[in-house]
Amino acid sequence: MTQFLPPNLLALFAPRDPLTFLPPVEKLPHEKKTHGYSGIADYIHLFEDPKDTPPPTRVETREERLERRRRERAEQVAYKLEQEIALWDPNNFTSSTMDPFKTLFVARVNYDTSESKLRREFEVYGPIKKIVSVNNNVSGKPRGYAFIEYEHERDMHCKYPKFTLITLTIILLFRLFSPPCK
Repeated sequence: MTQFLPPNLLALFAPRDPLTFLPPVEKLPHEKKTHGYSGIADYIHLFEDPKDTPPPTRVETREERLERRRRERAEQVAYKLEQEIALWDPNNFTSSTMDPFKTLFVARVNYDTSESKLRREFEVYGPIKKIVSVNNNVSGKPRGYAFIEYEHERDMHCKYPKFTLITLTIILLFRLFSPPCK
């Protein structure tokens, strides 16, 4: 097909001139004359005597190091747990509720909701003994859940309607113990 092209286009497809031969800069490896390899006998006197070498030091392997660290961490956790158990006094824990059968767990509470709003909304079902809104120990910000302890157990077991208040956004309502209302 290219033979039908005009000469100005055929000139574009013409082959280039061949590359000019240049002799190699160095001799080829089989043409070089080498001095050959010499032994290490001349350098033996520089090595230390095998009798004077110290015994090799024992280096722990990766698995041994991981096992040692795991064991040390387990010991630290066990020691810390023992210390905390020794210092723990459940009678002085003021933020806990007294009776779990009268306690209601409320989840997904809006972070802006105060204990007074919770009291106002849940006092409809019975007298409330104590409300504990859980906060972060470091920052003091609310964690989003609360415990409400009623004075009577029957108040805690009543059926609660679905809350749709703007100020109190409670999506899930869990009861610790839920026998039927009497």
